[in-house]
Amino acid sequence: MEYWNSTLDSGFILMGILNDSGSPELLCATITVLYLLALTSNGLLLLVITMDSRLHVPMYFLLGQLSLMDLLFTSVVSPKALMDFLRSENTISFAGCALQMFLALMLGGAEDLLLAFMAYDRYVAICHPLNYMVCMRPRVCWLMVATAWTLASLSAFVYTVYTMQYPFCKVRKVRHLLCEIPPLLKLACADTSRYELFVYVMGVTFLIPPLVAIISSYALILFTVLHMPSNEGRQKALVTCSSHLTVVGMFYGAATFMYVLPSSLHSPTQDNITSVFYTVVTPALNPLIYSFRNREVMGALRRFLGKRVLPTHSTI
Repeated sequence: MEYWNSTLDSGFILMGILNDSGSPELLCATITVLYLLALTSNGLLLLVITMDSRLHVPMYFLLGQLSLMDLLFTSVVSPKALMDFLRSENTISFAGCALQMFLALMLGGAEDLLLAFMAYDRYVAICHPLNYMVCMRPRVCWLMVATAWTLASLSAFVYTVYTMQYPFCKVRKVRHLLCEIPPLLKLACADTSRYELFVYVMGVTFLIPPLVAIISSYALILFTVLHMPSNEGRQKALVTCSSHLTVVGMFYGAATFMYVLPSSLHSPTQDNITSVFYTVVTPALNPLIYSFRNREVMGALRRFLGKRVLPTHSTI
């Protein structure tokens, strides 16, 4: 099979889920609604956390970072997929593909680490409340966020450079919603078995330690909650933690399927459904999961909206 010069060729053709769907118009409308929901909910949550001084605490600082990551993550994929479908043009340049891969890997990796730090935050708040403001002082919070972004960026850079250096075949159709490692390696005109093993090992290394930290944190939290004398305190702790665990389950389920399961268990349809889930559905649901079950966030949202509605009513 012939090779093609990646740096000079027009690029790849993304054959995502919209092209393979039996009802592409309905799916396009659904993705559009979910994307707009993700933009609105994450943007509003981020704005409320920034503007309301009562939410200037470590828990909501980390939640704001999660909203920022979700907002950026879905914006890396959704607009491109929707515009390609509406224009009936699915091409993406080599540089654009590399950039999309880097951003997706960086944001996914940063969220992976951030979820572990959020679990640690809940562990300290519930199990060691007297030491909370010491363990989670602003400098520590900023160090957590900087660590998540830095490690994720370095990892994504290495993955992107190594993946894109392969010679690709003349068949340029990527049967996936976005440029990711597994579907691109299927186009490589070279032996990728060692690199696939490396991706698997690194995927396990990057995903499992944070997941173990999360499970350990919540095991200790559950033990502490069960010994709380106050029913109200127990209920509040369980509601906060259950929201976080729901987000963790959605994120790690999709990430495990994509980067930990062997490639022999993957199919283009399954990969596309998974990619839609973690790039469109999860970013839209995360702020709703955290907000609707959190009285502090809902109170701050009402205060924020009230300040903008009341002046209008006063002039009538």
